[in-house]
Amino acid sequence: MWILGANGRVGRAVAAQLVAAGVAPVLVGRDAGRLRKAAADLGLDADAKIVVASGVDAMAAEISRRRPVVVVNTTGDYAESAVPIARACMPGGHYLDQANDPTAVQRLFALHDEAAAAGSTLVTGAGFGVVGTEAIVARLCENRPVPSRVRVDAFASVAVEEGALGAALAAGVVDGLAMGGRRYEGGRLVRTRLGGEVHRLTLPGGEPVSSVGVPSGELIAAHRASGAPSVSATSGLVPASLAVRAVLPLLSAILRNRAVRSFAIRRMSGITAKAAPRPRPHTWGHAVINWPDGTVREGWLRTGDAMDFTSAVAAQTALRLAAGEGRPGAHTPSAALGPDIALAAGADFMDDVIAENS
Repeated sequence: MWILGANGRVGRAVAAQLVAAGVAPVLVGRDAGRLRKAAADLGLDADAKIVVASGVDAMAAEISRRRPVVVVNTTGDYAESAVPIARACMPGGHYLDQANDPTAVQRLFALHDEAAAAGSTLVTGAGFGVVGTEAIVARLCENRPVPSRVRVDAFASVAVEEGALGAALAAGVVDGLAMGGRRYEGGRLVRTRLGGEVHRLTLPGGEPVSSVGVPSGELIAAHRASGAPSVSATSGLVPASLAVRAVLPLLSAILRNRAVRSFAIRRMSGITAKAAPRPRPHTWGHAVINWPDGTVREGWLRTGDAMDFTSAVAAQTALRLAAGEGRPGAHTPSAALGPDIALAAGADFMDDVIAENS
């Protein structure tokens, strides 16, 4: 197994979990010194277990040459990195990433037929973003008719590490805002006003929270898992105040300008975050599903730190792909491996029937 971006937060955590499971991964990144230290910290042979590669093309070339069984891409900017790296894994090799933006997710799905013919499994969204809500939808819709409407809400709680945000994270935030609002209506992905949908809920522990509609891979995953013609997705990471939501459409339009986008990414990537504990004890995923007969089901997923859950999902997905459990083609984690991947990563579920037609 290879871990791309092994010096990053998720990459380091995935490597540690694989080592704990008895697997000695190959650490891939730009900085040889940092890779050697990371390998030593994990008890790995630095001479045999690191690959120095600067940039996506160099990584893809090394993958094509050395043919790892599973590649875990934690480099970020998946809209640009996922397709060339996934293609380098084929034929026969498997790929996964933690993408949660619609562009990256849809680009990987476009490789489905190619991957199926090559006997490779490509998994996108192997993290809290996607699995945190998709797994609920997949469980509640299992062995039931196609629902009429689905809404998913994500409430991540993350401990902040000190350091620069970095270009990959900055690009994801900027590109998500630039895309503007999205939802499914009549089975089609349509534009909506960014920040136009807002919901106020109470977490199972009693804490009131708010969430705002944003474009995300969770939206696409919920649609694929349910088949519902009407699907929306919201996030608790976006401030729900009227003032913030009022400026979001203007900000989205401005960020579509290429020069402004580049400037925003440069400025944001240089911001240094201070270390801080996670704001609440648990991270929550939520889904409400409506069926044409009047049945309404609600489900919650609970886990700890969202980044810890993300690394656990990635590690569990990698182990299962290496064991031959995935289906060839391009999938989300629950579609490739079943919704219990969330349980294996340390989450638990709470379901309820709000109303049921007798």
